[in-house]
Amino acid sequence: MIFLIEYDRSKGEIVRSQPFDDAQRREADALRLQIELELNHNKSEHEVVLLEAASEDAMRQTHRRYFENLRQILESGANPQK
Repeated sequence: MIFLIEYDRSKGEIVRSQPFDDAQRREADALRLQIELELNHNKSEHEVVLLEAASEDAMRQTHRRYFENLRQILESGANPQK
């Protein structure tokens, strides 16, 4: 799966998240570019990424910074059972 994420750096939160099937790569790329052009035009500090993962759960593990704050990441590192 492919996941498009728009992330507000200053707030530390996801603004938009949209999944795509692997066969929809062109659509995902086109939407990412459209959003980036809009953000650039508006001088926004958001970032837009396309991430690939087997599932949303897998993506949440490999790209935790989009889903957890620093404290949560540090606490789960101290308690790996989480």
